[in-house]
Amino acid sequence: MFQNGCLSPQALRLPRLVERDPRGPQLLRILTTHTRTLWEGGEIEVPLVKAGSELAAALRSARSAGQVVRGLESAQRALDAEERGLRLADRRSDVPRGVRVSRLLVLADDGAERFYRHVETLLRRHGPRVLAVRLEVDAGALGELLFGPGHLVRLLLIEHKEAVCAVLLAMVGKASVPKYRSEPPYRGERGHT
Repeated sequence: MFQNGCLSPQALRLPRLVERDPRGPQLLRILTTHTRTLWEGGEIEVPLVKAGSELAAALRSARSAGQVVRGLESAQRALDAEERGLRLADRRSDVPRGVRVSRLLVLADDGAERFYRHVETLLRRHGPRVLAVRLEVDAGALGELLFGPGHLVRLLLIEHKEAVCAVLLAMVGKASVPKYRSEPPYRGERGHT
């Protein structure tokens, strides 16, 4: 999925439902051209996406369906449990499992460096089945969007394949491409106009 820390369009294997969708190629372009490293000293680049109304609706839908895990520690526990289950299933089956994105980390854009270092560790551990996307919103706005005023959310794990597909496809559109930011880009940031 990554080549020298960068998202590679050739290596990024999105869910089949997304690949088959007419918006799939446009989504792949968005995910691989508008990226930045998670933190200044980081090595892994993640897509930077604007939170438009379609994306907000898809996130709300996933939350109301119970397909969202809130917070870094909870997401880590959920991914670790899934990984144990996948390893057990792999041992019982002689069929090799395909490796596609099946889980999505949605990140606020105002976390501390330490937070993003932990997210990078999580991405390294769970490899190509987990994709992280950084929204151009702070934790207060992301929390209010899904949980109401006064709630902070820095990380959401979308843990159901259909919800992952819906959220990814909602990123396609004019409102999804990040606009110029007033703060200067740091090393590793690409795709800003």
